[in-house]
Amino acid sequence: MGQGAAVISRRTALAGLGLPLLGCDRPAAITGALQGASAERGHLLRERGSWPAPASAGRVRVLIAGGGVAGLAAARALRRRGIEDFALLELEDAAGGNSRSGEVAGIACPLGAHYLPLPGDDAPEVQDLLQELGLRRREAGRWIYDERHLCHAPQERLFFDGSWQEGLLPVQGVAPATLSQYQRFAARIEQASRAARFTIPAPRTPSASHRALDAITFAAWLDGEGLGDKHLRWYLDYCCRDDYGAGIGTVSAWAGIHYFASRHGFQAPGAQNVEREGVLTWPEGNGWLTRRMAAGLGERLRLGRVVTRIAQGRHTVEVDAWNAATQGLERWQADHCIVALPLFVAARVVQDAPALLRERAKQTRYAPWAVANLHLREPLKDRPGAPPSWDNVIYGAQGLGYVDARHQSLDPRPGPTVLSWYCAPGEAARKQLLSRTWRDWQAEVISELSAPHPDLAAKLARIEVARYGHAMAIPVPGVLAQVALGAPRAGRLAFAHSDWAGYSIFEEAFTAGHRAGLGVV
Repeated sequence: MGQGAAVISRRTALAGLGLPLLGCDRPAAITGALQGASAERGHLLRERGSWPAPASAGRVRVLIAGGGVAGLAAARALRRRGIEDFALLELEDAAGGNSRSGEVAGIACPLGAHYLPLPGDDAPEVQDLLQELGLRRREAGRWIYDERHLCHAPQERLFFDGSWQEGLLPVQGVAPATLSQYQRFAARIEQASRAARFTIPAPRTPSASHRALDAITFAAWLDGEGLGDKHLRWYLDYCCRDDYGAGIGTVSAWAGIHYFASRHGFQAPGAQNVEREGVLTWPEGNGWLTRRMAAGLGERLRLGRVVTRIAQGRHTVEVDAWNAATQGLERWQADHCIVALPLFVAARVVQDAPALLRERAKQTRYAPWAVANLHLREPLKDRPGAPPSWDNVIYGAQGLGYVDARHQSLDPRPGPTVLSWYCAPGEAARKQLLSRTWRDWQAEVISELSAPHPDLAAKLARIEVARYGHAMAIPVPGVLAQVALGAPRAGRLAFAHSDWAGYSIFEEAFTAGHRAGLGVV
């Protein structure tokens, strides 16, 4: 969330809410663990001075470096073309990148991204994937999505001024001046959409109006428009932190407007004939998608490999990778290599890296991220107002709210569940994010969620925290101009990652990987 007066300090929450509410009964012990991207493996690239002599690992037609959404999409595109002679090297012990999933006490939950908006016609590659997976079908000339996978109602609620309200925009008890600013902002989003279309994936040749928005921060644009209402700006800051990992003072005005104009617009309270945008989601989040994308790869998928060097020769590409299981260096030979790695990693491992790659890597800023999965023995008590929803957000909090793993369940009986709590602490907190223990995170989560759920500490059985030091590229001012330069194609190397789009969403990563797979000769 953004910064606000409703933030509750950890000390206040723990002393004033947590312990007294537990009564005299001694709570059961809480267990925990740290998960997420392996910082230890990733840091080998900068901390290890030398590598042992490599052993031959094999030769393939295509080598894919990186098993996130882009790498998996590239593998799918190759297979659809009949190219089966490839290998995919992934640093982690499971493919999927920011869209991986896990389990806590046998309950599936996300380790990162947890939903996918229904893609529009500007993302035909993603639409085709969803059709292949049985998520959408053609009926009587219309595309129909499987309702079992659409987000169940109620979708969103906000804890604001001591009670829950429907939706995430503060509306209950706000002043008429606030409502007026909501309406003005909605009008400006509509005007911006008419000036030049906002699409996903974003066009690689931005219009003049988009370039102008890309030159300033979202906060500066709001200042220029006279949109200073604290509730509106909190909500917009939350939206940017939720999608980009950084707030309105950091992301570009293009990114801030794109959040709304590329999908559902902005509906001020009282707007008529507004059809709510559909969202696909699962208890395990987007891990539902990536697990299916990886399912048929078999031995082509090589996990626990840290790519340390990619060198292009006249007739082949040589790729070295550290095998975490054997603690040995492997050397692969390939005709082509699809580099589906974050820019800062690709620039480090590609020998004689193209100038455009080196420059983009220097200029790209990354947001750290944390996802805490909380196993609860039984459902939480609730404050008055709107009923429990899929997305539950607390006004003014440091975190970004939580989703409930049981929300998509068709079983009406209450029972144990997992809440997935999200936090984008900001670039300055990257080192702290990786150094904190799970007990530190436990204290923060209890502090924040005890306001709407004072019985959380008593019902919490286990916490598992996934941490990502470089979770996503931040679309700061100037990024759109860099994106317009495109990703380089350097001989036998092709580059595919959401970083090249300047911001991190499933549609951008999948489209980049798909096109890279199609481009292999």
